[in-house]
Amino acid sequence: MRLSETFLPTLKDPPADAEAVSHKLMVRAGLIRQLGTGLWTWLPAGWRVLRKVEAIIREEMEAIGCQEMLMPVLQPAEPWEKTGRYGIEEMFKLEDRRGARLVLAMTHEESITHHIAQDVRSYRDLPLMLFHIQTKERDEPRPRAGVLRTREFAMKDAYSFDRDEEGLAKAYERQSGAYARILDRCELRWFRVESDVGMMGGSAAHEYMAPCAAGEDAVALAPGFAANVEATELRDGDPGPEGGTIEVEPAIEVGNIFKLGTRYSEPLGATYLDEHGAERPIVMGCYGIGPARIVAAAIEQGADEHGIVWPRALAPWDIELVSLAKAGEEERATADELYAALRGAGADVLYDDRDAGPGEKLTDAELLGCPLRVVVGRRGLAKGVVEASERATGAEHELPVEEAAERALRLLHSEDGR
Repeated sequence: MRLSETFLPTLKDPPADAEAVSHKLMVRAGLIRQLGTGLWTWLPAGWRVLRKVEAIIREEMEAIGCQEMLMPVLQPAEPWEKTGRYGIEEMFKLEDRRGARLVLAMTHEESITHHIAQDVRSYRDLPLMLFHIQTKERDEPRPRAGVLRTREFAMKDAYSFDRDEEGLAKAYERQSGAYARILDRCELRWFRVESDVGMMGGSAAHEYMAPCAAGEDAVALAPGFAANVEATELRDGDPGPEGGTIEVEPAIEVGNIFKLGTRYSEPLGATYLDEHGAERPIVMGCYGIGPARIVAAAIEQGADEHGIVWPRALAPWDIELVSLAKAGEEERATADELYAALRGAGADVLYDDRDAGPGEKLTDAELLGCPLRVVVGRRGLAKGVVEASERATGAEHELPVEEAAERALRLLHSEDGR
């Protein structure tokens, strides 16, 4: 993709109200723009990153037999009344032109349970796992930190349906394993901690926490131990339960899982007939993860003084190719040829072919943070090379022009190039 044809509006300065590193850098790097309080638009580069996170989530959900579907954001109020959650203060409520009461969903337990109640009849229909990635609406009283606390956001929520608690335990562990793989593939530093069930209800819950300065929660960490500070009496400097010393760090909650039991199936009539013809309530679990929070956490954990440092799996482009020449100059022709060669080899490349100064181009490349930067300039070409730089390590390489595309890809895929 040519940067001269790309909507990537970078800024020198962050928004005046921005405190979180991810908020500052996502705006400066042209990933997001604010539409209103707690309302954010994902621009093309940011959308590419978000889609990569969602692709990882989809792959890991499908790998454990969890099937994708899609449910509406706009929902009738009646199921929420039956479960006792219609009164949640943060939920948007409205009426249609006929006066029918509706809600804008902040989660989908009511709607998925409605469908299961209608279509699952027998123990032979179970177990079952379903998920979707859908917009959620929340009347957030204090939106803050860019995409970390908003009024509208996308979330992956999955739901498991089993005959009994034993089946739920198995589904819970499968989902937990999938979450571990998702967060590892996104290259986050993360911990699973026990949590309160809160408004979701049920018998047990865990949160997935990514330590970083912008986090609103706090985790107590020691060798072999992690816990939400709210759920433990341990404090910074205390001895760890399994040795070492407790360190308390702020953290972002990027996901959560719940053993719901029959919290929703009983009020909504989701039952099945067992092997003996007896009617029993379906036993449920739910599993949420926030793609936008994963993006923000990756930025928070990896950024340096120059800008974003993306994990390879999430970067909007793998390579940023920078031409320091202007259109019509001999060096530009070399850059054009290298761009074509990289694309032909299947590389995901952003080509900075703008009529801008070298300083602006190199600064923007550092800010955007693609894993590998390749610079085509007069100084290097005089030696027969182009200059490559790894964003994560700062390691620099001179690549012979004739082999530049092949060598750049080799760098990108090597352990040193990640």
